[in-house]
Amino acid sequence: MPRVLLLLVLLVSFVTHANTVLILGDSLSAGYRMNAQQAWPQLLARQWQAENRQVELINASVSGDTTQGGLQRLPSLLERHQPSLVLLELGGNDGLRGLPPPLIESNLEQMITLAHQAGAKVILTDIQLPPNYGRRYLQQFSAIFARLSDAHQLPLLPFFVAPLIGENGMIMDDGIHPTADAQPLIVRQVHAFLTPYLKDNG
Repeated sequence: MPRVLLLLVLLVSFVTHANTVLILGDSLSAGYRMNAQQAWPQLLARQWQAENRQVELINASVSGDTTQGGLQRLPSLLERHQPSLVLLELGGNDGLRGLPPPLIESNLEQMITLAHQAGAKVILTDIQLPPNYGRRYLQQFSAIFARLSDAHQLPLLPFFVAPLIGENGMIMDDGIHPTADAQPLIVRQVHAFLTPYLKDNG
């Protein structure tokens, strides 16, 4: 291949993949009980595309996933996609199962380390549990995310379900998952928070 053409190919590849955003989450990001195209990550990708931002978004979220499952899946995802930014949205299912907070924190910390070692920025999502899990457990659980954010100097995305609670038609009948109608509102929150961390945010 001629040298000039090779340089052009490399330049186009760099521009096209200026931002590769990997979302590693659970049902809150996987589009639970809805068409995948309705889920907020797909809507976010389309919004960035409409803004002519060079972003490849990979939604690796799986309904029911835990921090242990995310930790097992992350190395291959990092190798395959080489993301510039990783959004971690995990821990809710661990909490709903009453798993020990130190275990949850350890799994998240290992994921943060792996992502940093792969050269990616990490944004952590704050997670909140329903209020019926007991004060002590809720305090221990909620402290995980602020502590990791402080320890690793990570941006902490506020729990995007919180503003939807109590709003008519925004939460499914299980009391946990946002509806399809709520997805654009989640996009509004996440877009405002994540966009400044893109390489081409201007």
